[in-house]
Amino acid sequence: MSGDFSFAWLLCVAKAGRGVVRKSMGGMVAWLDKTFYAAFSKNWDDQMLRDRILRQVSPESRVLDFGAGRGYVEAMNFRSAVQWVAGVDVDPVVRMNPYLHQAAVLEPPAFDIPFPDGSFDLVFADNVLEHLERPGDVLKEIARVLKPGGAFIAKTPGKWHYMPIVARITPIAFHRFYNRLRGRREVDTFPTVYRCNSPGAARQCAAVAGLVVDEIEHVEGRPEYLRLSWATYLVGIAYERIVNSAGVLAPIRSVMMIRMSKPRSRAA
Repeated sequence: MSGDFSFAWLLCVAKAGRGVVRKSMGGMVAWLDKTFYAAFSKNWDDQMLRDRILRQVSPESRVLDFGAGRGYVEAMNFRSAVQWVAGVDVDPVVRMNPYLHQAAVLEPPAFDIPFPDGSFDLVFADNVLEHLERPGDVLKEIARVLKPGGAFIAKTPGKWHYMPIVARITPIAFHRFYNRLRGRREVDTFPTVYRCNSPGAARQCAAVAGLVVDEIEHVEGRPEYLRLSWATYLVGIAYERIVNSAGVLAPIRSVMMIRMSKPRSRAA
């Protein structure tokens, strides 16, 4: 009886100890957030994409969210900022997206967008390009539904950042496991190929589609993939400081912001 009691007591102490360690580690991560990245909120990169989209649209704009998904990123809600927002995705869950006036499901492998030529002033894609097997063909469809002079804006991981490098050499099961540790649902983790995720590849795909690359921006912010513990976070902070110290290191930053445009005339 005494032995059983002692074992139960030790088990309770061990569980309590693990709870204290978790709380302590969480407290350290929160302290590092506040100390080094006070200006960065959750989904900071999506907010950066939102800011760039808002600079391109007006209350009269018609906008397409390419790869809209279920609509769980609030920063991608433009219903009150533009006249009309449509969204397309290969997943039928797009029909439940509350940020859209109209939703449609894309059928692979063609991914034909079910809207007439020149329907939109702007098309945007949030973390979609990295999943496309044939990005040039997809950009052709995007160019078709853009009005002359219209813009395509995308946020996607840079191919040579450590996260895409690890993703390319590990199975999708590992990606889902790691994202689960980060608090992301497994159903929102999809296979990646990174065929339009460097400046050269982006320009090549744009040329195939008849689009012009206006700007490519490389961004390294808060190291989200290394915020699992204070130790990994410190490694991420060091990496962020290094790659932001010189322009030559821009290609190995985490985020690529790409803006393309459709020429106003064939001659252009």
